[in-house]
Amino acid sequence: MSQPFYVSPEQVMKDRADYARKGIARGRSLVALEYEDGIVLVAENPSRTLFKVSEIYDRIAFAGVGKYNEFQMLKIAGVRLADMKGYSYSREDVTANSLANAYAQTLGQVFTHEMKPYEVEILVASVGTEDSDPNELFHILYDGTVFDEQGFTVLGGQSEAITEVLKRDYAPGLTLSAAIRLGARVLSPPDAAPLASAQLEVAALQRSRQRRAFHRIKGTELEALLAAEAG
Repeated sequence: MSQPFYVSPEQVMKDRADYARKGIARGRSLVALEYEDGIVLVAENPSRTLFKVSEIYDRIAFAGVGKYNEFQMLKIAGVRLADMKGYSYSREDVTANSLANAYAQTLGQVFTHEMKPYEVEILVASVGTEDSDPNELFHILYDGTVFDEQGFTVLGGQSEAITEVLKRDYAPGLTLSAAIRLGARVLSPPDAAPLASAQLEVAALQRSRQRRAFHRIKGTELEALLAAEAG
C-alpha cells in the first residue's frame, strides 16, 4: 500500500498565500483616501456596470479587488448581515468594525480549511456623522488579516509602489477634487498621464450627507473634478 505524500502545514499555507497574491496582483489597483469631508475611493475600472465599490449600509462602503465573483459574494453577504442586524437591533449597531471582523473570520476560515483561498483583498470604510467621529478604513487580506489604516490605503495590483508614492504626496485635509486627482495619478502607470474619467470608478463617503453618506461620482461631475485646478 503506497504512503500518501506528506506536506508540512507551513508549506501548505505558503503555497496558498502565493496563489492568492498572484491572483490579486493580476488585477487593477484601488485606493481609498481621507479628504476634508470624508473618504473617497478611486479604482481603475473601465466597466460601467461591474462595480468594485459599493454601499453596504448608511455610512459604510465596501470595495474589493481580485476575482470579481468572490468579492461580490462577500459584498452581498455583508449587505445581508448589515440589514439583518440593523432591523433586529438598531441602525447604530451596524458598524464597520463588526463587518470587518465578520469578513476576517470568513476569509480566515476559507484560507485555512478550503483547497483554494479567495483571491481577493477587500476594504470596509466608514465615515461618522459628527466632526469628532473618526473615519475608519479596514483593509482585509485574503487570509483574514485586518489592518486599521489611517489617511489612505491601497488594495491589489501594484500596491507597494503606489503606497510609496502616497507616503510622499498625500497630505491630510485634501479637497475632494485634489484627492480624486491624486488617486487618478497614482493608479496610472509610471511616466504616463493620469487616468481619465472613462477609466475610473469613483465614489465618496461624505460626512456632510445626512444618513446615507455614499455617493457615486461619475460622468460630467467626475470630469469636472478631475479638470479642477489644485488649490
